[in-house]
Amino acid sequence: MTDLTYAPELTGLLIVDPYNDFLSEGGKLYQLSKETLIKLDVVEHMRQILAAARSHGMQVFIAPHHRWRETDTYAHWKTMPPVQADAANHRVFAEGTWGGCFHPDFEPKPGDVVAQEHWMSSGFANTDLDLLLKKYGVRKVIVVGLRANTCIESTVRFAAELGYEVTLVKDAIGSFGFPEMDASLKFNFPQYASAILSTAELIEKLTNASKE
Repeated sequence: MTDLTYAPELTGLLIVDPYNDFLSEGGKLYQLSKETLIKLDVVEHMRQILAAARSHGMQVFIAPHHRWRETDTYAHWKTMPPVQADAANHRVFAEGTWGGCFHPDFEPKPGDVVAQEHWMSSGFANTDLDLLLKKYGVRKVIVVGLRANTCIESTVRFAAELGYEVTLVKDAIGSFGFPEMDASLKFNFPQYASAILSTAELIEKLTNASKE
């Protein structure tokens, strides 16, 4: 379905993992994401969507990944999947570092909602994101951010499982290369997202809705 409506009182913009380590040159994961970020102009599209959401009166939510901390007790964990072990070993999004800060264009403003950090991929698993969305009356989410086939895909799936209507913005997400991106967009996202739109298509819908 692409003929969806985006009433601001029911819709939230969900920005996943907008860290410097992902989105800014010099970040620990930037080189891996660079190809998709540049070719799709992901950061600019995220900026445009954020501005349109604010203009539309939409609530903004940020779903941040766990920041590595000196106090993390990974050595005592009995299980750790590869993607989590890799993040831990490389101290990704380390607290107190530039890489662990949000990209300056996506720093939360007063009134924005920042959920608890998710430990692995889903913005919902073991966090308060679902509770926060419900407290704000949100039933529809527009999802942007990183990384397409891990945190974005897991968050989109979980949102659908919980009954949210999901719109994915296909040129406002990045990944570690187009094979990952293409697989998610071709096979997985269409099963869970009610709409998969470009930034231009979404902004046109929001603009038209504001005129009605």
